[in-house]
Amino acid sequence: MRKEILFEMKSPYRGSFIIEGYWFGEGEKTVAIVGAMRGDEIQQQYICARLVAVLKDIERRGGIADGKSILVIPSCNPFSMNVSKRFWAMDGTDINRMFPGYDKGETTQRIAAALFEQIKDFAYGMQLASFYMSGDFVPHVRMLSTGYEDVQTACLFGMPYVTTRKPLPFDTTLLNYNWQIWGTKAFSIYAGQTSHIEHQAVTQTTDAILRFMKKTRIIKYRIQNAGYESVVFDESELINVKARRAGIFYRVANVGDHVKEGATLAHILDPYDSSVIEEVKSPADGTIFFMHNRPLTLEHSILFRIQKLDC
Repeated sequence: MRKEILFEMKSPYRGSFIIEGYWFGEGEKTVAIVGAMRGDEIQQQYICARLVAVLKDIERRGGIADGKSILVIPSCNPFSMNVSKRFWAMDGTDINRMFPGYDKGETTQRIAAALFEQIKDFAYGMQLASFYMSGDFVPHVRMLSTGYEDVQTACLFGMPYVTTRKPLPFDTTLLNYNWQIWGTKAFSIYAGQTSHIEHQAVTQTTDAILRFMKKTRIIKYRIQNAGYESVVFDESELINVKARRAGIFYRVANVGDHVKEGATLAHILDPYDSSVIEEVKSPADGTIFFMHNRPLTLEHSILFRIQKLDC
């Protein structure tokens, strides 16, 4: 293992802002794994930290293929994590919305430019990502449909789902999009929560990444389980279930549950007398792919996303 400072930015008021990377193996740039890009992505950083420990042991035993190299970057935004801010603390900008970056631009543009310069030439790119809405997901691999996405290769992770999504204009500044445009097979891996550690999700995601590298003959490693035969679908097929009333969100079903049309998913309660002011029902037979996880909900908020059962 070789530890390297990939980017450093001096500060007159506090310690330097540093992005560190961990290299394994020697040779062509094969896999880049990027962890926390936002300040609340603690679980994403922890998964990368676990990977560093496992890959260090694999390398010690000679388990990394000749001519292959792996780069793990646990955190790209330690400053925001230190001050408990999701986005860049000074101006609220999102590093993941700044790619490919601009080395003479604003701070987050410069960080994105320096990071992308380090990771743009890898064969495979994996980002431990988080969604813009707070909630629980079924673990899955996500790709933007740029014309360069590789669904078949994404299934090698053995995650329950592989999803694709047509990019919107503002998605052209995402890491996943720019990786693909520059010729990298890019995968965004969604691994549950951000601000706290879920050991089952961490283990499942770590195993999925190691499984992928074993199946692509990058490492030699004995995986404890075979994983899933991934269900592939486009996110436009998901059915959104929205709140018709605001109040306390009391869930009945859980993410990953198979539900029937008309089944009760949650209750919305009056915050003053706890009476049920809305029963949230499933609009179709299917699987709960996403679920709101905050105790309160606003009117018209998305509470669930249902992956409809094919007939």
